[in-house]
Amino acid sequence: MSYLSPHSSSLSVLPCCAPTRARAQALDQSRRESAQRMRAATGSTAEMILLEGGGFLMGSEDADANSADGEGPVRRVEIDPFYLDRAPVTNQQFVEFVRATAYKTEAERFGWSFVFEGHLRDRPAPTGHIPGLRWWRAVDGADWQHPEGPDICIARRDNHPVVHVSWHDAFSYAQWSGKRLPTEAEWEFAARGGLEQERYPWGDELTPDGRHLCNIWQGVFPTIDIAEDGYSAPAPVDAFPVNGFGFQVITGNVWEWCSDWFSPDYHLLTTSINPVGPSTGPTKSMRGGSYLCHASYCNRYRVAARTSNTPDSATTNLGFRCARDVA
Repeated sequence: MSYLSPHSSSLSVLPCCAPTRARAQALDQSRRESAQRMRAATGSTAEMILLEGGGFLMGSEDADANSADGEGPVRRVEIDPFYLDRAPVTNQQFVEFVRATAYKTEAERFGWSFVFEGHLRDRPAPTGHIPGLRWWRAVDGADWQHPEGPDICIARRDNHPVVHVSWHDAFSYAQWSGKRLPTEAEWEFAARGGLEQERYPWGDELTPDGRHLCNIWQGVFPTIDIAEDGYSAPAPVDAFPVNGFGFQVITGNVWEWCSDWFSPDYHLLTTSINPVGPSTGPTKSMRGGSYLCHASYCNRYRVAARTSNTPDSATTNLGFRCARDVA
């Protein structure tokens, strides 16, 4: 009897009841990578939450899971204590970083970034739509200071999450602040807020008693957003109630970069103690979903859901928060 992984390239058939040398070697390698993972413990812990770590059930076998994402199987994971930012990095915090370092984001250096078509207002799109993703437009002059294009600035959005930041940009900010990006395991542990195997940070029901507890799409995607949750674009980081650990907008609003390289099946052979992604890859992991997520298209606002993007990509719905080790 064997477990067939439809997404694996080099390890497509894994025995479930007998050891193999390849499996043992892969596990040893993952343990080494976990032990050698990046650490950072010099940054301020102000506006961070200390999590004591421990064990939790990671992943999902939810019927709504996207099979290619590799959410399952559910497995027990152990993580060390760590700090995590209470909220995503805001525009105001990113301003401080840029003023201190004169940093230029990749979107600024490229001269353009991806903007959701519904936010273009009356401006003509300067380029064609993205094949298969017609609601995204590559807009000249769009960047973190000009989220919807060169004529729209971030005035009065100090407390909104910074967007149009690539993984490289987020990594640079984290280094400057004496922190790092969280692993996927750390992110999911924090997002669950102490609940075990619930779909959302507050429980299994998306809108308990009719209350909207996160910023996602309501209506007909991608043409009609009736914004029943109050927002049709990124919301302030304090717009919704915190989860059981005290984290703000950790579901919906903007995707959050994680440190790991993405793989749909790497976790099948990885250590269960402080697991990290593979040592390299084409894309980096993202968690949490965004205001553009909808059940009909992208239901990845569940805490176990995951996806990825190339580390140089930036969009109007992609941000990050930082982690820090306990000294």
